[in-house]
Amino acid sequence: MSEPDKSREPEPAVPPLDTIPDDQRVPPPRRPAPPRPRPIKAADDIPPGAIAAFGVVALVALLLILKWGIPKAIDWYHHQDWAWFTQWTATVADPVHAYLSAHTVGLPLTATSAFVIWQGVGIASLVLSWLTGAVGARLTWTAHGACSVFMVWDAAPAAGRPVAAALAVLAWTIGSFFALRGLSLRPLIHLHNHNHPAR
Repeated sequence: MSEPDKSREPEPAVPPLDTIPDDQRVPPPRRPAPPRPRPIKAADDIPPGAIAAFGVVALVALLLILKWGIPKAIDWYHHQDWAWFTQWTATVADPVHAYLSAHTVGLPLTATSAFVIWQGVGIASLVLSWLTGAVGARLTWTAHGACSVFMVWDAAPAAGRPVAAALAVLAWTIGSFFALRGLSLRPLIHLHNHNHPAR
């Protein structure tokens, strides 16, 4: 026995698309970009008299530096004892040269050539790291510093080995102020906010 047909409820009418407000459409319509601000020209806001006064003061300061500052700096330089710097350089460079002399025996490369290459690679990687910040130059600088400390530790006299290695590390870290400038070990996180209005 079949049941009598139940009356069906009418389905709600779907409103036409033009009745939906623009801010409820998915995705929302693009808004026009705001106009770009006019570039700031600081020279337009400074009176010409102030610019001329600043130029005169800068010229007088330059003349004073040339007349008294540079001669005083040269005189100070000539009266300083720079033995500490040459001793520090020798403490690092002499063990490196001794290590290269001991470990280039039988190679077509002489110890002097290896020492020049060591110096050239260090200077080139320092300059390139500082100027370009390239990853390869920074990796080369890091490897050069690690190899230098190892060679100093291996070839320095046993009694002064810790001090020589520490001075090599200090020399490398001072160079790293320039070679690794701007390097950050923090991860760079980009957050994208995709806010869509509720349907």
